[in-house]
Amino acid sequence: MSPCCSAPGFEMQLFPWNPTELLPHRPPMLLIDEIIDWGAQHASAALTIRPDTLFLEGDRVPAHIGIEYMAQTCGAWAGAVARESGLAPRRGYLLGARAFRWHRPAFLLGERLVIGVRLTYRDAALGRFLGRIEIDGVLAAESDLTVYEPPENGELPA
Repeated sequence: MSPCCSAPGFEMQLFPWNPTELLPHRPPMLLIDEIIDWGAQHASAALTIRPDTLFLEGDRVPAHIGIEYMAQTCGAWAGAVARESGLAPRRGYLLGARAFRWHRPAFLLGERLVIGVRLTYRDAALGRFLGRIEIDGVLAAESDLTVYEPPENGELPA
């Protein structure tokens, strides 16, 4: 198993939902193919770069698109937490990606990316995740993501 999913605190469990049940995104903006595991503090997703992959330029997707792959994995985690509590997933927003590092310039046609996110902070509306993307167990990109999930009633905190 890849390091993004086998590190301490990543207890794997079978994932009962697909991304369309957890995210508001629909093709072509639904970029992750599947959720491969999740837990109270983490989630992992995967996608394969195909000829119809959004943002494909020739035979590659630029590495900075990995920020959205990680953000959608954060959203899938939040959707799973909501579903586990008997609630519907809510819309969330990526506020920022700090310390984004890519270890290669692009993801290539045919490659399978494994995206892992680990929750490091959460309050009523804000969350912070460490995210990473691996290809064949090798780190390809990483970032610190800040996300926002508005309250159910839509009112902003005072």
